[in-house]
Amino acid sequence: MGEYGGPDYHGLLEGAARASNIGKVSIIPLVFLIFYEVSGGPFGIEDSVQAAGPLLAILGFLVFPLIWSIPEALITAEMGTMFPENGGYVVWVSSALGPYWGFQQGWMKWLSGVIDNALYPVLFLDYLKSTIPALGGGIPRASAVLGLTALLTFMNYRGLTIVGWVAVFLGVFSILPFIIMGLMAIPKLRPKRWLVVNLHNVDWNLYLNTLFWNLNYWDSISTLAGEVDNPSKTLPKALFYALILVVVGYLYPLLAGTGAIPLDRELWTDGYFSDIAKILGGVWLTWWVQGAAALSNAGMFVAEMSSDSYQLLGMAERGMLPEFFSKRSRYGTPLIGIVFSASGVLLLSWLSFQEIVAAENFLYCFGMLLEFVAFIRLRIKYPRASRPYKVPLGTIGCILMIIPPTLLIFVVLAFSSLKVMFVSLAAVIIGLVLQPCLRYVEKKQWLRFSISPDLPDFEAPGNENAAESLIE
Repeated sequence: MGEYGGPDYHGLLEGAARASNIGKVSIIPLVFLIFYEVSGGPFGIEDSVQAAGPLLAILGFLVFPLIWSIPEALITAEMGTMFPENGGYVVWVSSALGPYWGFQQGWMKWLSGVIDNALYPVLFLDYLKSTIPALGGGIPRASAVLGLTALLTFMNYRGLTIVGWVAVFLGVFSILPFIIMGLMAIPKLRPKRWLVVNLHNVDWNLYLNTLFWNLNYWDSISTLAGEVDNPSKTLPKALFYALILVVVGYLYPLLAGTGAIPLDRELWTDGYFSDIAKILGGVWLTWWVQGAAALSNAGMFVAEMSSDSYQLLGMAERGMLPEFFSKRSRYGTPLIGIVFSASGVLLLSWLSFQEIVAAENFLYCFGMLLEFVAFIRLRIKYPRASRPYKVPLGTIGCILMIIPPTLLIFVVLAFSSLKVMFVSLAAVIIGLVLQPCLRYVEKKQWLRFSISPDLPDFEAPGNENAAESLIE
C-alpha cells in the first residue's frame, strides 16, 4: 500500500500514552475497532438495493471504496504514523493550519461522532422490540436507552484493551450468520439477477447517502494512535485488513441476497437481511441475524466512544482544552472525555434517525475537507519529515487522489435539507466562537491549560528546522 520511512520522528511521538501500565492495542483488536468505526456488518446496506437495484448497489460497493475509502485509509495510514498520538486528525490539521483550525476540526469531528453514536442504543432496541414490545416507546424504552448507554460507557471506562477484544468477539458473532447465509444461498443463485438495473428509477439521494454512511469514518482510529502497539507498522496493516473485511462483508451478503431471492425492491429496507435469512435458513438463522444486528450496534457504540473520548484527551494534551480532559482513570482511560461523550449521546438520543444521519454527514464532510487540505499542506510544508508509512504518490499525485472524494463531499452537501444545513452551520459557528472563548478563559487563568512536553509543536518558532532535520 505504500512506503515506510525512517523511525526518528516516530520515536519522538511515542509518548502519547506514557503510563507503562496502560495496555496497548494489538493488530487483531485494532482491525475490529476499525471495522466497527466504519461498518459493523452489512446492516443498513439494504436501502442501496431499494434505491437503485442490484447492479448499481453491487457496483457502488465496488467503486465507492476506490473513490472514498481507499484514499481516506491511505491518508489515515500516513498521517496516523507521522503523528502516532491521541488526537489524530486534530493534530494533523493543527500542525498544518494552526491551532485555531485544529480546534475547529476537533469540534466538528467530536460533535459528528457523538451525533453518530446517539444512533446505536436506539437501533439496538429497535432490533429487540419485536421480541420485547415494551421497548417500543415510553418509560421502558427511555430507561433501556439510559441503562444500555451506561453499560457500554462502563466498558470504555474499563480500558481500550477490553473494548478491542469485545469488538473482536462481537465482530465474529456478527459475521458468521452471513457466511452461513451465503453458503445456503449457493444452490439458489441466479447470476442474471445481479444485472437488473433501471436508470430511470433511481433514488440518487438515498443511494449516495447509503454508500457514504456505510463506507466512511476510516480516520476515526487515528485518535487512538497513541494507544496502539508499534503504530508505525500496526496501523497501516490494520487499515489494510479492515478495508478488505469491510468491503467483503458488504459484497458477500449483497450478492447472496440479490442472487438467491427474486427481486422486490420495496422489500429492501433496513432489516431485510433477517427476512432473507429466514427464507434461506429458517427461523434460527433469522434470530442469529437479528441478534448480530443488535450486538453490532453495541460494537459500533464502544468503538465510536473510544475514538471520541481519546480525541478529547489528545486535544487537552495539545492545550486546546482544559487540562482536566487529559486526566486518565486508574485503567488508563480518559475519564472526563468518556463522561462528556456519554452525556452528548444521551442528549441527542431523542432525535430521529434521518435527522441524526443528515447532521452527522454534514459536519463530517466539513471535517474531511480540512483533513484533505492538511494532508497536502504537510506534504508541501514538511516534505522531508519522517513518515514511517508514506502514500506512494508525489504531491501532485496526492492532489489528484483527493479530487474525487472532494467532489463527492460537495455532492453530499448539496443533497442536505435546509433544516439540516442551518442546524449544522449553527454548530460550526459555535465552534468558531468557542475557541477564542477558551483562549480568554486560559488568559484569565480561570481554568488550567497545558501542553504535554513529550509532543512536538510544528508551529513553535525554530521547530520547522527541527522537523526538516528528521529525514526519511
